[in-house]
Amino acid sequence: MSEKIGVAVIGSGTMGAGIAQIAATAGHKVILIDSNDSALDIAKSSHEKIFARLVEKGKFSETQANEILGNINYHIGLNEVCDCSLVIEAIVENIEIKQKLFSELELILPKNSVIASNTSSLSIASIAASCDFSDRVIGLHFFNPAPLLPLVEVVPSLLTNPIIVDDMVALMKTWGKIPVLAKDTPGFIVNRVARPFYGESIRIYEEGLADFATIDWALKTFGGFRMGPFELMDLIGNDINYTVTETVFKEFYYDARYKPSFTQKRMVEAKLLGRKSGKGYYTYAADAEREMPVENEELGRQIFERVWAMLVNEAADALFWNIASKEDIDLAMTKGVNYPKGLLAWADELGPDKAVEIIEKLRNKFGEERYRVSPILKQKSQLQERFF
Repeated sequence: MSEKIGVAVIGSGTMGAGIAQIAATAGHKVILIDSNDSALDIAKSSHEKIFARLVEKGKFSETQANEILGNINYHIGLNEVCDCSLVIEAIVENIEIKQKLFSELELILPKNSVIASNTSSLSIASIAASCDFSDRVIGLHFFNPAPLLPLVEVVPSLLTNPIIVDDMVALMKTWGKIPVLAKDTPGFIVNRVARPFYGESIRIYEEGLADFATIDWALKTFGGFRMGPFELMDLIGNDINYTVTETVFKEFYYDARYKPSFTQKRMVEAKLLGRKSGKGYYTYAADAEREMPVENEELGRQIFERVWAMLVNEAADALFWNIASKEDIDLAMTKGVNYPKGLLAWADELGPDKAVEIIEKLRNKFGEERYRVSPILKQKSQLQERFF
């Protein structure tokens, strides 16, 4: 596939606008499409402001910035995509709406065009089922903010043409991205493996062991995470994070490891969505006083080790079920969500047996299937083997 193919991005929200910016910067002619005229105006204004700042910072000359901006055309309606070789969908996370869009695209596009979804957790096979030529459908999951975060999960369905998979991996590299291959399973790599960062932290809070600020402090101080889980959920949006958790839980046939929490459900119901609503786990008013953590080292290490063990277990299980290679799993977590270390390498560092011991103690205490040790993690512990 030519590096300078025509690209269409459908959906001009934060993700769609970001993907359009990436493709345009790589030299492609890009059509950014939305059904809402004002949304397109916002995206165009955002692009202009972004490149004005990049020129000020010396990242681009004014000529280069204008050339990139000139690569993006903004349109209402799908008819403009007919000459594009790649269409990337970045609309609402609703399977029926995506299927309807893909079936409409197939009537317009040439048969050799690739149709990709930026879905974070929905089945690529299910989206592709709406197409007669489902072998050209693939997942390209970018991470927010797309122009800054380098990871792209490349997710073929069972029917995706292997040539298209290779083409998309190669294309993402020309866009300056780091592609990882993921099996078409709920949450792919990142949104599956990251569930305990949020879920186990909420569980610790619900058990009354620590408050939000203390849990965030513990994971930043002893784990080296850039943001604590409650800070990050407030940034992502509690509605978005909860929806992903619900989706993964449902799609894994209600596996207890992914069970959503009433704490987050009530936050969403109360519209305490985080930064975008002004209040979530924390209050974001200009005069709000930030909650102070209880800086107890023993408690902090206990919190970190518990969340660490559950994250390691999830990464190990993704490897056990061949969701991705061990290299891609660790790459996905460091480049997609900025974890301080790859989880499998981290397991090697602190010892798989340590993770197994922590999880089995939790299993004995609570008697819950939630605390189920991955077979491969248990094997590594018993045989004193490493992942790398």
